[in-house]
Amino acid sequence: MLPVVETDEEWNTVVEDEKLMRAGAEDLCARLGLAGAPLTRFPDGSQPVYAVGDGQVLKLFPTSAAQDGVTEGRVLTHLHGLLPVPTPRVDGFGPYENGWRYVLMSRLPGENLAHVWDRIPRPDRERIVTEIGEALAVLHSLDPAPLEDVLGPGDWGAFLDRQCENAVARQHRHGLADSWLEQIPDFLASVPLPRAPRRSLLHTEVMRQHFLVDPDGWRLTGLFDFEPAMIGDAAYDFVGVGLFVTRGDPHLLDRLTTAYGHRVDPSQALAYTLLHVYSNLAWYLRELEGPAEGTLPALARAWFGGYPTGQ
Repeated sequence: MLPVVETDEEWNTVVEDEKLMRAGAEDLCARLGLAGAPLTRFPDGSQPVYAVGDGQVLKLFPTSAAQDGVTEGRVLTHLHGLLPVPTPRVDGFGPYENGWRYVLMSRLPGENLAHVWDRIPRPDRERIVTEIGEALAVLHSLDPAPLEDVLGPGDWGAFLDRQCENAVARQHRHGLADSWLEQIPDFLASVPLPRAPRRSLLHTEVMRQHFLVDPDGWRLTGLFDFEPAMIGDAAYDFVGVGLFVTRGDPHLLDRLTTAYGHRVDPSQALAYTLLHVYSNLAWYLRELEGPAEGTLPALARAWFGGYPTGQ
């Protein structure tokens, strides 16, 4: 029902064709015993995702992202019931046709945290980031060994080498100004990153966009989107924390890291920001206020520095 998708051009053509995508989703639902269930496509996300009735979610992965479907299904199955924040229950995952894969999961209650953030009172924001810090601490404490067969990158030091080698070119492609580009090699060389860290299960995209919250009391009701999960240095997860959760707010960052139980070195966090597989510093600089001093060390302090609670 759904065609092979192996290139960006094929992806754009197929995924934007809602008539085609819906037909595929309906066919798959029928095969899963859910024929006739109402389907509502979510507007957000990198993959096609549908609400199936009121209680389930169907996420589709094309040929080019098939491994992400395996990752999401395995990680969510492993995590169910282990975190203080709910994660979706997996009701089924596997191959569909033409290389597509699917994950059928429970639908978590609540509203997207990013969409309602501006409505949340300051004390509740502080409590929410505390809960996020606690959840991250538990996630990073779990033994990732059962997932080693599906999660990369394997050799963390080799991963760092590959990311460092392409760091400047990657940021140049995204349009980063030369004044920042020329600082990257020396900055990365100055930051000691562990080549064989304690192996932690990483979400890798800890963002407001991936949390759900109940507006009645502003309590976290869910954490989702584990398709880019990895095993590696826990500090790597603080890229998303600083950029997309606390967003340069030192009070919130301090509360989160206090709940987490460990402060991440600002220079290491920015180094991982430059080395992240989805890194786009030019975009981050448009989204977040940077320091008056246009240097990477100053940027590290501004986005990942924080300061003690009570100041």
